[in-house]
Amino acid sequence: SSAPGKGVVWEWENDSGSWTPYDMDVGITIQRVGVVSLPAHRWVRVPGSDSSSHPPSGTIRPVRRSYYDPSSAPGKGVVWEWENDSGSWTPYDMDVGITIQRAYEKQHPWVDLSAIGFCYVIDFATMGSSKVSRPSLGTLNRSHLQRLAIAQSRVLIASGVPTVPVKNLTGSSPVNPALAGITGILMSAAGLPVCLTRPPKLVLHPPPVSKSEIQSIPGISHTCRKTTKKQAKKGKTPEEVLKKYLQKVRHPPDEDCTICMERLSAPSGYKGPQPAVKPDLVGKLVKCGHVFHLHCLVAMYNNGNKDGSLQCPTCKTIYGVKTGTQPPGKMEYHIIPHALPGHSDCKTIRIIYNIPPGVQGPEHPNPGKSFTARGFPRHCYLPDSEKGRKVLKLLLVAWDRRLIFAIGTSSTTGESDTVIWNEIHHKTEFGSNLTGHGYPDINYLDNVLAELAAQGITEESLVQEKD
Repeated sequence: SSAPGKGVVWEWENDSGSWTPYDMDVGITIQRVGVVSLPAHRWVRVPGSDSSSHPPSGTIRPVRRSYYDPSSAPGKGVVWEWENDSGSWTPYDMDVGITIQRAYEKQHPWVDLSAIGFCYVIDFATMGSSKVSRPSLGTLNRSHLQRLAIAQSRVLIASGVPTVPVKNLTGSSPVNPALAGITGILMSAAGLPVCLTRPPKLVLHPPPVSKSEIQSIPGISHTCRKTTKKQAKKGKTPEEVLKKYLQKVRHPPDEDCTICMERLSAPSGYKGPQPAVKPDLVGKLVKCGHVFHLHCLVAMYNNGNKDGSLQCPTCKTIYGVKTGTQPPGKMEYHIIPHALPGHSDCKTIRIIYNIPPGVQGPEHPNPGKSFTARGFPRHCYLPDSEKGRKVLKLLLVAWDRRLIFAIGTSSTTGESDTVIWNEIHHKTEFGSNLTGHGYPDINYLDNVLAELAAQGITEESLVQEKD
């Protein structure tokens, strides 16, 4: 059965048991002999093939038809290849290519493929692959594909293939040979007329901009902010901080404290270092009204950033000014004379974050241990519109409060003690949206305003910063 909206890939099983997409010559043969009409998982004899990248001449191999989600590498028209010793390019097996693309889209500087049984590390900065057991490098190439649509199925072909006449819906014109490609055959079994379309190319950065073309942003002084190591606030005990935000409760409700999970009518179940408050005292947060043991709140405060603020563990309401643990770095921002997709009526605000590696401080997960900073400088983009400038102003507040980045474990690679984004999403793809981190995205500005508000940063914060 067909899978509407998904890419169809014909692959053969290699000697290692993995599946490899057919190359151009074999693909044309399959197309001519009508293999597209066969069901999946049939055995097919492919004549005239003697390349090591696909089954030898006359060899019987299992062939399958696979369907790929549009969000996957083949669904987006992206194939990864490696350069062999002869200087020619060979496609990675489909599962390897999908894993590489997933890491690339998440902007990780490298990916270890050993988890899927492939003992190589891919370095996106050098576009090289390094075998885990030895340091030899091979050059890596990421080839874009041209996309064809056949009815409801998505069909992709590799660019750079010689053109041949292909009948399209508007007549006959020379286009790349349908259903065949250097790195794979992505075809439809429907046998319907071919309609040629081209997907947008990945555009991470804007065209070159000279210094004379860069403009400062009206209403915002300077074009750079720096943060340094945090100076601990002194003079207020946790009890003094909590006193600002709590009301004592003489008759606790018949429910659990959501911190220690003991009844509020019973003493706190916290077993750590004992705060200087009685374990049976109960308090209510003045804004949201949630009730906790004072003992538990003091312990929670001591385990946090100790910055004079408090966040309700139940509803996340923030009391005071929340700050983070972002390591020292620099934030630059200016206007460049290019428009983002979906914002053709204005120029673009470019933000450049740069955080160097260093040593963790007392507020970080592992004080005294070094941390890495992958992928810096990081370039991000906003439309130079009224709402875009508002977002920038709030991001500046978030930067000053050290909330843009944190030190932790990467969700994409599992690397610990590294600089990570801290729940405020940024757009890092300038001229396309193939990774999901670009434009157009009509909801992005509203979404990031909501994420900033969740960190306690709203328009009221701009007034507070001036005071």
